[in-house]
Amino acid sequence: MDIPAPQQSSTGRVHWLGVFAHPAFALVWLVNTAALIGIAMYDTTSGWLMTTLDLNPLHVSLVHAATNLPMFLFTLPAGAIADIVNPRRLIVAVSCAIAALISIFAAVVSFDLASPAILLLTTFLLSAAWGLSAPAWLSILPSLVPRQDLPDAISAHGVGYNLSRTVGPALGGFAIVHFGMATPLWAFVAANFTVIAALSWWQGPCRQTGVLPAERLSRAVRTGIRHAAHNRFLRATLVRTLAVYPFAAAYWGLLPLIARRTGEGAEHYGMLLSMISAGAIVGSLAQRFLRDRINLDWMVALGTIGAAIALFLFAWTEDFALVLAACFCAGAGWVVVLTSLYVSAQNVLPDWVRGRGTAIFLAAIFGTMTISSAAWGQVAGKIGLSQALFLAAVGVLVAIPLSWPWKLERGEPMDLTPSLHWDAPQTAEAISDDRGPVLVKIEYRIDPKDRTRFLRALDELGEERRRDGAFAWGVFEDMGQIGRFEEGYLVESWLELMHLRERVTNEYRILEDEIRDMLIQPPHIDFLVAAEREPLRRGRRDAAVGA
Repeated sequence: MDIPAPQQSSTGRVHWLGVFAHPAFALVWLVNTAALIGIAMYDTTSGWLMTTLDLNPLHVSLVHAATNLPMFLFTLPAGAIADIVNPRRLIVAVSCAIAALISIFAAVVSFDLASPAILLLTTFLLSAAWGLSAPAWLSILPSLVPRQDLPDAISAHGVGYNLSRTVGPALGGFAIVHFGMATPLWAFVAANFTVIAALSWWQGPCRQTGVLPAERLSRAVRTGIRHAAHNRFLRATLVRTLAVYPFAAAYWGLLPLIARRTGEGAEHYGMLLSMISAGAIVGSLAQRFLRDRINLDWMVALGTIGAAIALFLFAWTEDFALVLAACFCAGAGWVVVLTSLYVSAQNVLPDWVRGRGTAIFLAAIFGTMTISSAAWGQVAGKIGLSQALFLAAVGVLVAIPLSWPWKLERGEPMDLTPSLHWDAPQTAEAISDDRGPVLVKIEYRIDPKDRTRFLRALDELGEERRRDGAFAWGVFEDMGQIGRFEEGYLVESWLELMHLRERVTNEYRILEDEIRDMLIQPPHIDFLVAAEREPLRRGRRDAAVGA
């Protein structure tokens, strides 16, 4: 059933309820938040269950590693998959798989058959399933609300996540203490059934397809990675990410042991997790105030200092009240850093690669968290919990000046909307989409006095070509004719060339216009496709061999 999004009216109903005045969004937000609460309850249960099965710091930290590893492995292809298949159906299918998986695990826990290996395997599979559906949850938002309400819908989604991380751990700890270890797991199963029921009822609008065929998954992934490699602004965001999260992973991976050290039980461990999320909510509310006064670089530095303070407190004290304060500080610092880096990444990504670029950003976080969680568990096992946390605090502070040269881009002046100013190539015959590779040659003639400025602009244009899909690029100067240059670049197929035409942004067009102003005659463009050779017939092949 397709629920139409309501239009703004003079009754004040939409103004009063905001984005929740749209029934489809309100329904999906409720079931998504319920599923997120279920995941938070599972995280609480899995972390505490491991401490009852094995108190080895490495094994405890492996629970967090098993949560993040699948997100690192599957986030990028999941971002591409969400653009290819129906995201609503994908979420329903994944929710069915999660309900079946957690039902089996809950039964295992109920009969006291759980082991560290079973726990880690279940956590890995659950994280893989959730990583597959997470981009799909974000991709259905535009079909739930009018375009002008999309920013509010994204904000509400973030509030739902932080709310789940606040409520879920406390509910999980309470349920473990009063009703048994398996209770939060059965609650998670019930939450997934609400998702299945709601999204089976809401069909959503028919998905529009583009003029060009969709990219193949493997090629889409390669193109996304190529774009990230040649987008210097995104590279800066990734460097700043890798400067913070290896050290912040210490308190995430070791938090169950921090809770054990206070002498409290599972309910108080859930309170620590909830306090981290409470700090995240406050950080989310404060960041809009901060962004109006300081830039993204200082926002990341401020959040990093908050994480360092939390790590110092974790290392220094066992007092439960101070540990709670450290968790609050950790959550606030975490969300300030994460949101600032996420805004930076969004500002420098054009729409055609936004999902894959964001997925690469998230993969960097999850990959770092996976490796670092296990590493800090190993360090804590060798030198002690307090010493490991202190070392992490020092490391995250040192990372601030080391990563400072990599400036984050606010992106307000950049116009990354498609320009669509390239004409379609004229061909003598139809060319199949898979033909390739394709060599594009462009001849330029310039005044020799503009040579340095021209080559500098062309180098920047080459970065644009590679960001948009070219896998090789070069510029060549004619030694027989002064002022004559040829640019050449390769793309994988004719279809990829057509996609590249649609990816050209207005920012790209400004650079092309700057180059065109230096030319003394219009450029000449050739499109060359790799030649296809028909196989020799058997008789002709035998004759050729005999000759």
